[in-house]
Formats: sequence, C-alpha cells, structure tokens
Amino acid sequence: MAKNSSRDPIFTPELIKILKIFGLASLLLVFVFSFFNDKRADNTGEDRTFKVNDSNRLFFLNLRSIHYEREARIDAKMTLFRHKDTIQNDKPWNLILVIILNSLKNESYIYFELQNLKWPIELKAVSAGEEQKFHLENGNNKQFFDYLTSLKPWIEEDADFFIQKDGTWKSIWETEIEKESLKEIMDDYLKLLEKK
Repeated sequence: MAKNSSRDPIFTPELIKILKIFGLASLLLVFVFSFFNDKRADNTGEDRTFKVNDSNRLFFLNLRSIHYEREARIDAKMTLFRHKDTIQNDKPWNLILVIILNSLKNESYIYFELQNLKWPIELKAVSAGEEQKFHLENGNNKQFFDYLTSLKPWIEEDADFFIQKDGTWKSIWETEIEKESLKEIMDDYLKLLEKK
C-alpha cells in the first residue's frame, strides 16, 4: 500500500515550471498573432466579390473621383462614376465603363454602358498581330466583372479595340487619352475591390 498517497502534492515544483512555460508561451503567441489580425475567417456565407471596405471607398471618393463625372441615382441609392476622358467623345456612339458604388450594401460594380448601340455587342482586340473577339451581352454584375477581367490583359498592353457596328468593325478607344482612361477605370475599380 502506498504510504502518504493522500498527502502527495498535486502541484509539484516541476509541474509549476511546465505550467509557467506553457502559459507564457501561449500568451506570447496570442500577442504575436494579434498583429496579423486583418484577415479574418468569413463564416457568414455571404458573397464578398463586390464588397468594398471603408478605406478603399474613401480613397476612391476623396482622391480618385475627381477624374470622374458623378451621377447620383437617389432612387437606387447608388452613385455612378463615368471617367471624364471617355465621355468626351465626338462619335455618336460609344462604349463607356461605369463604376457603380452601392452605398447601402457597401459594394461596387462595373457596367458597360452603350451609347447609340444595342446589346449584344462584338468587340475585337488586336495587339502585336494577335487578335481576340469578345461577345458581350447585357447581364448581371458577375458577367460584367468577367468581361472586365477578360479584357484586362488587352487593355494593359494598349491593344487596339474595334466594335462591330452595322456589320463592319469600327475603331473604339483609339486615342492615347481614351486608352489611359480605360487603364485608370480598371485600376480604380480593382483597387476598390482589393483585387489588385
């Protein structure tokens, strides 16, 4: 039979040292990981594709929006931004990329606005002997975002764009100012969504 088994101390000096080491180590880990707390798990099940955080929205509204003409749509509680260099076009028809801020949902969308054109449209991008055709239809936010991402590499390499109108290919976004404004629109929109 064990002698003095009921009087053996539970917290021996060795156990106290181990508890101190693990306690301090866990506090140190919590402190270190608190510096990397800006990305949290999203367990809401909500689609965050078009979400805009406050800092990006304020950056766009305070610094970048001076390059855009603003149209407030009070009925939809949205604000539309059209780049000033793309709307100053002497052609009777045009394709304008519009950034839409939805203040109710803290979301942003891109829209391809047609002037004197009808959906669906055919675009052709030509650069360094390569060309690609794009068939664009009027759709939802996701479709327009996909259109932008498919046009992105062509916009970045200053491709020449053509649109099919009345059975012939007509040049669109041909001046350097229009090409630079396309890059600005794309960059501003992707920065809003933190996709860049």
